[in-house]
Amino acid sequence: MPKLPSLLACTAIALPLAAHASEDIPDQYPQSPLYSKPVEVIPHVWSAIGATAPPTYENAGHNNNLSFILTGAGVVVVNGGASAQLAEALHAEIRTITDQPVVLVINENGQGHAMLGNSYWRDQGVEILAHADAAHEFEEYGAQILEGMKRYNRDRAEGTRLVAPDRTFEEREVIELGDVRIEVLHLGPAHSPGDIQVWLPDWEIVIAGDMAFHERMPPIFADTVTSEWVETWETAFEPLGATYVIPGHGHPTNMAQVRRYTRDYLVYLRGQIRAHIDEGGDLSEAYYVDQTPYAHLDTYEELATKNAGRVYEEMEWE
Repeated sequence: MPKLPSLLACTAIALPLAAHASEDIPDQYPQSPLYSKPVEVIPHVWSAIGATAPPTYENAGHNNNLSFILTGAGVVVVNGGASAQLAEALHAEIRTITDQPVVLVINENGQGHAMLGNSYWRDQGVEILAHADAAHEFEEYGAQILEGMKRYNRDRAEGTRLVAPDRTFEEREVIELGDVRIEVLHLGPAHSPGDIQVWLPDWEIVIAGDMAFHERMPPIFADTVTSEWVETWETAFEPLGATYVIPGHGHPTNMAQVRRYTRDYLVYLRGQIRAHIDEGGDLSEAYYVDQTPYAHLDTYEELATKNAGRVYEEMEWE
């Protein structure tokens, strides 16, 4: 397969750029458990864009992006999905697009919407790959994650069981399939343990996972170290030089857009918290530092105060 032109104006990527995500947009593909039908982002690279909202019964837990790559020698899927039924629905869509078999599933991290669908793929005889830290997270918290999914997904959770990755890596896994070079990278600490990026250098596209957000607010977890996330971004992620970015959540876009709403947001929030600490502010007041420049992002109401509190706890002793 030849190198693709770097044209953000190509139809498949231009349309999602124009459509802003919203938590209020109803399910876009009601005949399927998928929240939306897969779209071809660039030739040979597809993604089913999830809701930019918390997981619910209505979106079947499809609140992240489920992507896949057609290599000519098989299909590589990025993210197992939040349940076996969701994985099966994605597989059904893949079969309408190509007769190439799915040969590999890559889990972008150890969260439920990346790994709970592994049980379906295992039953199809598909190998599953993840970072070692993500596999450890799923081993430690998988039962809790599964129970949480069952609570919101009810009957849509049927058939889902815990299945660990078949294979793990530490820093880099290079896959050559057909004429496609796929680099599975752990670039450094970011949003959660074992976050990985799938880089297709010949096509200048990165499936960024939860390294990058732009339509919804990035969640900061108790074990997220925002200073390290920013460092990984500046020293390893952005230097990839990707023209196209499929983020973990939200429509495909470009590097400038995800920088604005991920790296720049983290730097902004850290600056707000640093000023608050320097003025003698405590944790109870830190929750309410000004984040209004980002108030238009989906999940702002759910995450803004939590993010501020966690960054305060991180920075209090820096």
